[in-house]
Amino acid sequence: MLDKLARNAFTLDRVQTPIGTMLLVSDDDGCLRAADFHDYEDRMHRLLRLNYPSGGYSLREARTPAPIREHLEAYFAGRLDAIDQIDVKTGGTAFQQKVWRALRDIGAGRTETYGRLAARIGAIKAVRAVGAANGANPVGVIVPCHRVIGANGDLTGYGGGIDRKRWLLRHEGAAFKDGTARLPGL
Repeated sequence: MLDKLARNAFTLDRVQTPIGTMLLVSDDDGCLRAADFHDYEDRMHRLLRLNYPSGGYSLREARTPAPIREHLEAYFAGRLDAIDQIDVKTGGTAFQQKVWRALRDIGAGRTETYGRLAARIGAIKAVRAVGAANGANPVGVIVPCHRVIGANGDLTGYGGGIDRKRWLLRHEGAAFKDGTARLPGL
């Protein structure tokens, strides 16, 4: 039992970003296990409980490993591909893992609809399940669930809040419908 608890002992750090304080949960191997914003800390803990039900998890305040911090800071400074270098390790079902891997293939400055994402992973009829997996992503921003938009180009829900999703997409130079302008062809 102690061994299982030791594998789920993580560090928690708070990092300032242009869109609020991010909570970063990492392991001793330098992998990011969870990331969320300070005002969604309860959501982060709920997702950690879901991802690590066997033996639970524990958090201790400590600085995030330098590579994670440096890549995240570089992303917010404009080097958009920097988050691709962050090693991520999460729980989740096989289907969720498949969706989360596919999210990392959506490049900065691009968006994808839930339907296209479902088709790309070979689950064309599982659009709602893809949406649920997207919403259960414990490593927001780094596993870029913010890059998924509605079929008509509208911004849809985001675990960190729709204003942050809008900011992230603008930061990346992505096209989306913002209620004030329409995308070409929509």
